[in-house]
Amino acid sequence: MSLLCIAGSAAFRLTVSIYSLLISFLSADVDECAEALDNCSMDAICQNTLKSYKCICKSGYKGDGKHCEDIDECASEYNGGCVHECMNIPGNYRCTCYDGFRLAHDGHNCLDVDECAEGNGGCQQICVNMMGSYECRCRDGFLLSDNQHTCIQRPKYVPTCMDKNHGCAHICRETPKGGIACECRPGFQLTKNNRDCKLTCNYGNGGCQHICEEMDNGPRCSCHMKFALHTDGKTCVGELADATQFNKVQVYDICNTCAVNNGGCDSTCHDAVTGVRCSCPVGFTLQPDRKTCKDIDECRMNNGGCDHVCRNTVGSFECSCKKGYKLLTNERTCQDIDECSFDRACDHTCVNSPGSFQCYCHKGYVLYGVAHCGDIDECSINRGGCKFGCVNTLGSYECTCPPGYKLHWNRKDCVGMWTRVPPRGHSDSNANTKYCRLIPYFVNDRFVLVFFFFFFFFFFYFEIQSLLMHINIIHCMSRPPCLVVETQAPPVKQTASFRIKNAKCHLHPKHKGRAEDNGGQPCNNCLVTFVNLKCDSSKKAKGRRARNPSSKEVTRITLELEAEVKPGDATGNCNMMCQRQRMEQQIKSYIKALKKSINQERFLIRVAGLEYEVAQKVPQAGLRQENCGPGREKDSGRCVRCLPGSYYHGEQERCVQCPPGTFQEREGQLACDLCPGGDRHGPTGARNITSCAGQCPPGYFSSDGFKPCQPCPVGTYQPDPGRTLCFPCGGGLGTKREGASSFNDCEVKVLCSPGHYYNTSVHRCIRCPHGTYQAEFRQNYCISCPGNTTTDFDGAISVSQCKNRECGGEIGEFIGYIESPNYPGNYPANVECIWTINPPHKRKILIVVPEIFLPSEDECGDVLVMRKNGSAASITTYETCQTYERPIAFTARSRRLWINFKSNDVNSARGFQIPYVTYDEDYEQLVEDIVRDGRLYASENHQEILKDKKLIKTLFDVLAHPNNYYKYSTRDSTEMLPRSFIRLIHSKVSAFLRPYK
Repeated sequence: MSLLCIAGSAAFRLTVSIYSLLISFLSADVDECAEALDNCSMDAICQNTLKSYKCICKSGYKGDGKHCEDIDECASEYNGGCVHECMNIPGNYRCTCYDGFRLAHDGHNCLDVDECAEGNGGCQQICVNMMGSYECRCRDGFLLSDNQHTCIQRPKYVPTCMDKNHGCAHICRETPKGGIACECRPGFQLTKNNRDCKLTCNYGNGGCQHICEEMDNGPRCSCHMKFALHTDGKTCVGELADATQFNKVQVYDICNTCAVNNGGCDSTCHDAVTGVRCSCPVGFTLQPDRKTCKDIDECRMNNGGCDHVCRNTVGSFECSCKKGYKLLTNERTCQDIDECSFDRACDHTCVNSPGSFQCYCHKGYVLYGVAHCGDIDECSINRGGCKFGCVNTLGSYECTCPPGYKLHWNRKDCVGMWTRVPPRGHSDSNANTKYCRLIPYFVNDRFVLVFFFFFFFFFFYFEIQSLLMHINIIHCMSRPPCLVVETQAPPVKQTASFRIKNAKCHLHPKHKGRAEDNGGQPCNNCLVTFVNLKCDSSKKAKGRRARNPSSKEVTRITLELEAEVKPGDATGNCNMMCQRQRMEQQIKSYIKALKKSINQERFLIRVAGLEYEVAQKVPQAGLRQENCGPGREKDSGRCVRCLPGSYYHGEQERCVQCPPGTFQEREGQLACDLCPGGDRHGPTGARNITSCAGQCPPGYFSSDGFKPCQPCPVGTYQPDPGRTLCFPCGGGLGTKREGASSFNDCEVKVLCSPGHYYNTSVHRCIRCPHGTYQAEFRQNYCISCPGNTTTDFDGAISVSQCKNRECGGEIGEFIGYIESPNYPGNYPANVECIWTINPPHKRKILIVVPEIFLPSEDECGDVLVMRKNGSAASITTYETCQTYERPIAFTARSRRLWINFKSNDVNSARGFQIPYVTYDEDYEQLVEDIVRDGRLYASENHQEILKDKKLIKTLFDVLAHPNNYYKYSTRDSTEMLPRSFIRLIHSKVSAFLRPYK
């Protein structure tokens, strides 16, 4: 700018200032702008003047100030200065770049993205970066698969496409007649020789940094007005300072105008009344010099609005989420992934937590392989603590006893059917002492009387009195110095069925005042412990030749009776088994009497303080609200059995908790059992005998498992409460003191580490055998692996080393998946799996590998391969032997797939879970165009889509059954998928349907 311009401008400003000062003294001005009295446009700036005001359109707008309209900077000849794409926005604009490029710091130029710098570009072996794109290549001995990312090992003797000399530049296809046909990747065109592929501007901008033009011999590159083409014919460098380009522009003011050197602006220049005004694109800010634009680091303020991680980029920023979260479609918010909502997340119970989840197993099961539950073999843990034998069951185990013995109440010890028990405080030396002592025994079995009866025309009466008592059996003999105790005889069970014609039945409480009571007991001196009453009627049609077509009412009464012998009935002449036989005969006689009572038209039942009668007519509505019957009560309008820890109180007609000193293990019982010892101490509502007070603690024992107790002698131990014995340490080992409660208290000669157990015979540590493990120190046993799992080797130290060797997956015609054994836990060693996918006619296979974990340090010892069949010379679609955390999608090169997975004995990893879908071959071109496009894998958001099990399931559902597309609305798509992914799919679908439009 000349000195004349500077001097003239300064004099002008001084004159205006003096003039304004004089006016301010002569009159008082009203500020229309401050008082909101102006009529300027909302896109204009109000500037107060003497006695008036003026409106000036804001930067990025044009007009007289009262009417302003947006300037479309992108409509200019120079595309707003953007070298690729210009996006106009109100009052401003934004430059964007093609895929494979990133915006430079000036906000206008576009630079190549080195895709190979991050994750090797998703290439399995070699990644080669190019302008605007990249290319995967393979090492010698491998060839690039159709998905253009993974490499397939080249067999020695192969036909056609598996031969590296097939001649196709990109993709080789085998024709039905045995020949080959070459195809090109998206963005390339097949040349006239039908083998080579020609690059187009549709892929990586044709390799041009700025402008790409399609020519007959391929793309031709050129540069934006401020840049010059490099000698490589692709790159644009430098900024042209040739002033001749401005000769064609009309100069408004030779002193201060955008026509001269863009007004000195770094970005956009606007001519204004006060001179030039510079502005910057979105994502940039104007510096104090009012000329230069600088990138805004959005992440520095409020983390860019990102929930988790914010990464600044030139002119913009990107949000990402921590592991266990997914980015929502607003591309700001992170939402926890509910892994528990996925199929097959956990075998038993799944609990979701922020960013993670945890699997839990039911009682009696243990977690292995991250998500699986296997039955614990309690019998492998010191025989389950059983005195004699142990039988493992699903989720539990049972102790067994030899013939002539039965289980103690602690369910582990064995007691004889006739047991000689030395009294506490006495020894065998008192040979001349005669004594008799009461020994309490818990009776587990009872006779249960269950009546399923029907209402019929007349009434019948009988009475069953039910009593529950704790049985104390005394059998005294003069043999000193011992006490002989007879245990309870097994219960008696009887079943009978009665049928009555032409009768309807209804069960209801007996009316008060009815005094008939001619019923009887099923047996003398017996306990009826449970009664359940029901009736049922059905119609039975007559034969075809009958003249009368009417049907008759048939009522069937089913009786199941269970009862036990009353205590104290055994005598010297008739022991408990003898009493049981007598009771059984009485019950049979009672059943006969019941049949006769039915014919006498008298029927009444009294049980647990309640009376019921059978009537022909249905009672009134008020009488229908009948009691649920013995052992049941109403809960939310329905009858349920009394829970364990409670009993049915006949007078109160409801379930009541067991009082202290009693317990009840079963449902629907009429009384609670007394705890051994009979001291009436313990909790209310005890569900089993182990809740009874007074049990011997670990390290102690007694004849019945209750106090008074004795400590385990030296050289023995007892880890459980309520036991009648102690276990020897074995091998002559001792303990430091009495009352030892663990094998750890035994004075072993060697301390065994995890993965070993102490052998008391040889007094040394032995490695846990194959299929077992031990996670603790100083143990004398190894634990069997849960369920059908086993270990790879001996000496396992954790249940996590127990692995299921079964090959996983579900092979369906339309949708399915394959899964490595023990997934998501590490797969076992030396395992081989084979799956075969054979889709229906005219359907192709699409496979998505979200991630795969195979250890690469053992030189491809673990391999997954997908071929046409089991022959090594067949067409190979996919082959890998390494971890690949970036997802990949590809179509099968053959109509059917033979999939094989092998592992060696060196290393192990998580393996894989790979879904697949079969789709109509009419969509083959569209599907292949999508999965081969690098943009599907370039974006982190796109990668997460291929890893999202719910989204993949939805996409596969539509692809397998296109009509299911109408199940999902547009809103569903926008809520599930990011906009960039929708744009990618939309462009592919539009191109696919264009020939049909």
